[in-house]
Amino acid sequence: MARAPLLQLNGISLTFGGDPVFDDLALVVQPGDRVALVGRNGSGKSTLMKVMAGLVEPDKGERTLAPGVTTGYMEQDPDLSGYETLGDFAAAGLPEGEEYRVAMVAEGLKLNPETRIDAASGGEKRRAALARLLASEPELMLLDEPTNHLDIQAIQWLEEHLRSTRAGYVLISHDRAFLKALTRATLWIDRGAVRRREHGFDGFEEWRETVWAEEDEARHKLDRKIKAEARWAVEGISARRKRNQGRLRALAAMKADRASQIRRQGTAAMELESGPTSGKRMIEAKGISKTFGDRVILRPFDLRVQRGERVAFVGPNGAGKTTLLKMLTGELEPDTGSVTLGSSLQMAVFDQTRAQLDGNASLWENLTGDPLLGVSGQADQVMVRGTPRHVVGYLKDFLFDDAQVRAPVRSLSGGEKARLLLARIMARESNLLVLDEPTNDLDVETLDLLQDILGDYDGTVLLVSHDRDFIDRVATTTIAIEGEGHATTYAGGWSDFQAQKRPEEAAVPKPPAAVSAAREKPAAKPAAGGLSFTEKKRLDALPALMERMEAEIAKLSELLATPDLFRVEPVKFRKATEMLSERQAALAAAEEEWMLLEDKASGG
Repeated sequence: MARAPLLQLNGISLTFGGDPVFDDLALVVQPGDRVALVGRNGSGKSTLMKVMAGLVEPDKGERTLAPGVTTGYMEQDPDLSGYETLGDFAAAGLPEGEEYRVAMVAEGLKLNPETRIDAASGGEKRRAALARLLASEPELMLLDEPTNHLDIQAIQWLEEHLRSTRAGYVLISHDRAFLKALTRATLWIDRGAVRRREHGFDGFEEWRETVWAEEDEARHKLDRKIKAEARWAVEGISARRKRNQGRLRALAAMKADRASQIRRQGTAAMELESGPTSGKRMIEAKGISKTFGDRVILRPFDLRVQRGERVAFVGPNGAGKTTLLKMLTGELEPDTGSVTLGSSLQMAVFDQTRAQLDGNASLWENLTGDPLLGVSGQADQVMVRGTPRHVVGYLKDFLFDDAQVRAPVRSLSGGEKARLLLARIMARESNLLVLDEPTNDLDVETLDLLQDILGDYDGTVLLVSHDRDFIDRVATTTIAIEGEGHATTYAGGWSDFQAQKRPEEAAVPKPPAAVSAAREKPAAKPAAGGLSFTEKKRLDALPALMERMEAEIAKLSELLATPDLFRVEPVKFRKATEMLSERQAALAAAEEEWMLLEDKASGG
């Protein structure tokens, strides 16, 4: 016997400030559903989820919850007022004697229930809200960006927890890997309408492009038909027109239908431009370390970052990723060792707390001045990579409308704040881009665009992120910080790092003495084919590295094939030529190294 749906929405219409968010919307959530809720920033995902949770009353329509069904909603900005500790908040509503549920999920989410509310960070409060939802074990879970402020280990724990639950859930998330691993259906919000696809997030982009292509074809056909009918209406014989009033009414209806079609929102017109060419060596760290009190953040560590590299820093929250980043950029002095920065550095920083934005100032003021430093922001223009642009026009490039320009930043969503900060950064030339958790709150389309921009960026990128898919798409080098001060450098992105590390490295890091002993006796761990462990690891990493180089060479060759590039953009032509020569030389060296190691592995 079929079970009744957990939740139904019928005829839902909702308007905010005169603009319709939804009109005659309908959807159903079935028992055991595992649904990705996707759409552009500002499309209404969080609003729809609040309607599903019964927290927002629609203007029209009805919400029907199956009898006895319990729901749980995790919002992005939970209100914890009235509670003393995070644990008190998370345990609220649980039956007496079942507070242990909070302790179980708190361990996986790396949440300390004893933390006082007034001392908790925004990320800790969000984890407490997630712990509260999971501990209550509702039959329908509504999760709005649950992976924000979770490190990769906690995200993987949450994946396993949700994979094993019998409850139904709806997920909003920017994390592709998370959505692909968990969802079996997709709800796509697009211009006030919701489409459902009975497949998980994997393949969503292909489905979206197919829908849009069909929509464009239908629109073109309608335009052609309107044009033909309009010509008939003008040129037709008046006597015949009298007998074809129905045809004229049909033409009017077609025009009204075409006028009512809502234009798709484009992608943000983001662009990065490199500053002066820096030296080949951007950053060199030798023997740097850091300790706070009795806690070792980083043991002596060496790193050399070359121009054009994309270096990702991964590890648990609190392991020291941001601290290492600050030492490498000169913001924080190491306890030991030295950091040498290359010549002609122009740095742009995207900080995870969005601290560069003043929430009480408008978008205009944040873009043209620096309210936090008392610098007035009343100018009509902003310098964008050396060219004056009107503030409103530049903000429209980042998908902000006229009504938002003078609004306070605090009124923006998380994704909109991230876009505004990107607008500030991209207005300046840079050759070293520091991105600390840039992916939080950005929609899939903006993440795609940011990835493409970073791929074309001539400068160097230092990236801290917990988004495994984004790291895979962007990083050429990954530095894993896994606790007790240990940092290890791997070639490639997240998947490369996972493939390269030894089984014992995936577990809790060894005590320093054990690590030293292992380093002193490399021969104790035999490697296949007569290769040392280091050589075997290098051999495994080289194919992915060569593939990346080949892709970069192909992209540069395509750029240099652009007609008149040398005449129209001589600087860009020169830079591309230099980069192509460097990539070709590096590929040749990598191929030679790979052949030598292959010969050695086969006993040649």
